[in-house]
Amino acid sequence: MDPSTDAAPTGPAPTTAAPTDPASAEAAAVSERLFGAVLGTVDLLSAFLGDRLGWYRSLVDDGPATAPQLAERTGTDARYAREWLEQQAVTGLLRLDSDGAPDARVFSIPPGTAEILTNPHHLDLLAPVARMFGAVGGALPQLLDAYRTGGGVSWDDLGDDAREGQSDMNRPWFEHRLADALAGVADLHERLGRPGARVLDVGSGGGWSSIALGRAYPGATVHGIDIDAPSVAMATENARAAGVGDRVRFSHGDAAHLPEGGYDAAFAFECVHDMPRPVEVLAAVRQSLAPGAPLIVMDEAVAETFAPDGDDVERLMYGYSIFICLPDGRSSRPSAATGTVLRPSLLREYGAAAGFSEFEVLPIEDFGLFRFYRMKEAGTS
Repeated sequence: MDPSTDAAPTGPAPTTAAPTDPASAEAAAVSERLFGAVLGTVDLLSAFLGDRLGWYRSLVDDGPATAPQLAERTGTDARYAREWLEQQAVTGLLRLDSDGAPDARVFSIPPGTAEILTNPHHLDLLAPVARMFGAVGGALPQLLDAYRTGGGVSWDDLGDDAREGQSDMNRPWFEHRLADALAGVADLHERLGRPGARVLDVGSGGGWSSIALGRAYPGATVHGIDIDAPSVAMATENARAAGVGDRVRFSHGDAAHLPEGGYDAAFAFECVHDMPRPVEVLAAVRQSLAPGAPLIVMDEAVAETFAPDGDDVERLMYGYSIFICLPDGRSSRPSAATGTVLRPSLLREYGAAAGFSEFEVLPIEDFGLFRFYRMKEAGTS
């Protein structure tokens, strides 16, 4: 056939018209949504590469670079660096400053990307999230086995990317917002400000919550305890570097075996939902408190009840739950198998079973994705 003729092509013609069949329309919407998720996954995992290989940091500290320059700076491979740089420019996270031959193209990092992916103090820092889900990738075979058998995958199984990601993700909020948040609760602020106050931080992780408490209340001593030994080592070094190692100390152990009496306040920052035996730990915390001392729990600000078509917070928390927190909670037996989506009513049940008869939501708002609770024994002040 002469390609210059106007004869109609054979075979079905492509169409861009919206499907009229409801099932087809629904399928098209699901397809569009999941394709967007594929692109988001690519962005997240490429951010994991840039973070872990030091590529973002080099572009911030050392300036724009070609692929060979970036590779030389970071001790990585130039061909992989080139592909990553091009992908980052295509997706809009990096900027192409100078075009030319592939290895002569110069790339730079815009200020917004630098803030969100390299500034450890920025409240919207997202590199740690990429780190956490990057850690999940290597554990997928274990997760599949756990889902089949009812077993678990612990934080230790996920490794440093997960534990460091968790620590770094919450660090800016503890650094910038925790002191003001607690100061807004007058009676709690007064208690923590008493000279010689003793404070317990259960599930202290990388130590940033304990460090923030120590900085906010210089007359207090803070004891952090965590079941994960590498996290304890990380927290100890963080406290030393922050200059509060003389008042903020950490120990490795099970919080279900705390000494009785003495602490003027206890905190559990984003960890109760991970605990295999939360009631046992909360009961031990209650017994470790001085008369009238409260336990402050910070956990995810999820909805009061389950409902389909949840908001972005619900979607994110279920994501953490199915890949990280629920498998971790089931890695030790027996397990309450709570998962990340710890609703207020269930936390109240845990507290009551542990002997706390008073339970309230504290008036702390605008603290990321978190909600604060206070538990006490009845009749104490």
